[in-house]
Amino acid sequence: MMNSAASFSADYQSARAKFLEEAAAAGAALEAVQHPERGPDGGELFTDVAAFGVEGAERVLVLISGTHGVEGFCGSGAQVDLLRRGEIARRPEGVGILMIHAVNPYGFAWLRRVTHENIDLNRNWIDFAQPLPENPGYDVLHPSICPPTWDGAAQAASAAAAGRYAEEHGALAMRAAMMGGQYNHADGLFYGGKAPSWSRATQSAILTHYLSGAAKVGIIDYHTGLGPWGFAEQIIVTSRESDGFRRAARWYGAALASVADGQSASVRIEGDGLSAAPALLPKADITGMAIEVGTHPTDHILAALQADCWLHAHGDPTSPAAKPIKDAIRGAFYGDADDWKGMVAGQSLLAVRQALAGLAEGL
Repeated sequence: MMNSAASFSADYQSARAKFLEEAAAAGAALEAVQHPERGPDGGELFTDVAAFGVEGAERVLVLISGTHGVEGFCGSGAQVDLLRRGEIARRPEGVGILMIHAVNPYGFAWLRRVTHENIDLNRNWIDFAQPLPENPGYDVLHPSICPPTWDGAAQAASAAAAGRYAEEHGALAMRAAMMGGQYNHADGLFYGGKAPSWSRATQSAILTHYLSGAAKVGIIDYHTGLGPWGFAEQIIVTSRESDGFRRAARWYGAALASVADGQSASVRIEGDGLSAAPALLPKADITGMAIEVGTHPTDHILAALQADCWLHAHGDPTSPAAKPIKDAIRGAFYGDADDWKGMVAGQSLLAVRQALAGLAEGL
């Protein structure tokens, strides 16, 4: 019996080595795109691509890990699990599989949710020739979200500021202000950037290179942090009335959640990669879905993010004092336990098989 937990890794370098070994054994055409920065150990960083039957295929399933860096533990483990199970050999005839491993390798290696530019990749896919989205709620909260010091007093003041905002505007408005994305504070949380990030440019190049001839494309993007422990919410970014949502429902069933309709654990955002995919591949019908695997309560997640934000904006991420902060953010986005890993692998396997069947049958 296969041990799914063994498909997951303790760090970025181990995850990459495991992915490359299993992808090569499964017959992948491999490509490595080197990142301009290095990891905390001085090692090189790469976004790796494994293509299986993609060349000339009109129907392709894309599996993306590491959009949010430290969340790559989940997506990488799911990708390796699929490879070890022999799912590549069992894919329907005429359907290709494209795996993108660690699209944000810097965040994966440094245990950050963001890129080396401090950009949240799922807030970065906007048209920067147009006026940037505004988030006045975040502007109000920013001084308390990422202050120059992060001691007990600063943490208490931050919690009090969030509480006051929630009392005045409502809890949902407070979450939207903090997590919805912002473009004014380069050292803050959920920063969308002023220009396309390295990871956005890399993912764009990969999709357009490999999928320019595809007519039907499914995308599964692996995420963690929101929702109950180990439960993989299936998120669609378009409304329930859209063709994309209806097509996804035919593939995955009735449990889909729409961010656009406020039915998801995730807040509504602008600049996510799934929403941007149709513009990159205008000839294809795209069915994009994000898997969001729960870990810990939202307050726990935000506290870990704030500490990491302070560490990289005002502290020293290479100092001994950084270790508890890095341990906290790793634990916030990676359920390093066998039950969690097994739940990820099982739910991923089901979703991938459903997507492959949908592509093969033209649903």
